[in-house]
Amino acid sequence: MSLKDKIKNNPALKAFVHRLLIAKGEARPRLWVQWFVNPFVHKRGKGSKIRRRTRLDVLPFNKFELGENSTIEDFCTINNGVGDLFIGDNSLIGMGNVVIGPVKVGNNVIFAQNVVASALNHEYRDVDVPINQQKILTSQITIEDDCWIAANSVITAGVTIGKHSVVAGGAIVTKSVPPYSVVAGNPAKLIRQYNFETQQWEKPKAE
Repeated sequence: MSLKDKIKNNPALKAFVHRLLIAKGEARPRLWVQWFVNPFVHKRGKGSKIRRRTRLDVLPFNKFELGENSTIEDFCTINNGVGDLFIGDNSLIGMGNVVIGPVKVGNNVIFAQNVVASALNHEYRDVDVPINQQKILTSQITIEDDCWIAANSVITAGVTIGKHSVVAGGAIVTKSVPPYSVVAGNPAKLIRQYNFETQQWEKPKAE
C-alpha cells in the first residue's frame, strides 16, 4: 500500500496531514507547501505562465499540470483539492476563471473571462445534517482540444465538451456537448453543429 493510500485510509492520520498542509477553515495551502513542496511535485511545461494575481490552491496529494505555452491569467482560482487538474498545451485560462478539479482541459483551448468549471458538488439530502458537514461529491469535467468557452459560462460536474466546440457567453452547461457543436442558453442547448458533408455549421434538425 502506498503512503498516499495509508494516509487516506487512516482518518486520524489524514486529519493530521491535512492540518499540516492547510490551515483550519481554509482551502489555500500553507506557504511552506507553496514554496517548498508544490514546485517539485507539480508539472509546468516550457513557456507556461501563471500570472502573479492567480490564486493557486493546489496541493501535493493531487496532480496539477500546466502544458507548454499555456497561460493562467490574473484573478483566477485554480483548485485541485478534491481532484486532479490538467491543462494542455497552448491553452488560455482567462481572467477571473474558477477551475475546481477533477478537470482535464485539452490543447488549444480558450477559456474567456469569468468562466466557472467546477467538478465539485455538495451532498444535501440528509436534512438532519448541515450541508457544509455532508460529504463532497466529484465528477470529472473534460474539455477536449480546440474548444472556446465564452465569458460568464458555467460548466457543471460530469460534463464533457467535445472537440472544437463553442460554449456561448453566459451558458450553463449541465449535459455533455458533442464534438464540433455550439451550445447556448440556460440550460445550454445545441444551436449549431458542423456538417462534414456540406462543410457548413448548421442548425440541428428538429426531432
